[in-house]
Amino acid sequence: MFYKVKSVKALSALKLLVHFQNGEVRQYDVAPLLNEWEHFKNLETVIGLFEQVKVDIGGYGVSWNDELDLSCNELYINGVLIKNQDKYTA
Repeated sequence: MFYKVKSVKALSALKLLVHFQNGEVRQYDVAPLLNEWEHFKNLETVIGLFEQVKVDIGGYGVSWNDELDLSCNELYINGVLIKNQDKYTA
């Protein structure tokens, strides 16, 4: 099953606010990936890159460029559910 992404917004401290097509909103912390994957360090060191995040065609994930992307299931499974979703509009 795919948890398709409807929209994504870059927040401070390398966090993403992700709206899914099923109506859920989750916050995903990208910071731990900087230690696991060399390419993700660019999100911290290249000015303005993190804010360029966009939803991939079909909602199967998000990406910044050809080298940096995250799958929709990674975002959903490892994202933290936002319980008061009313204050976050897509």
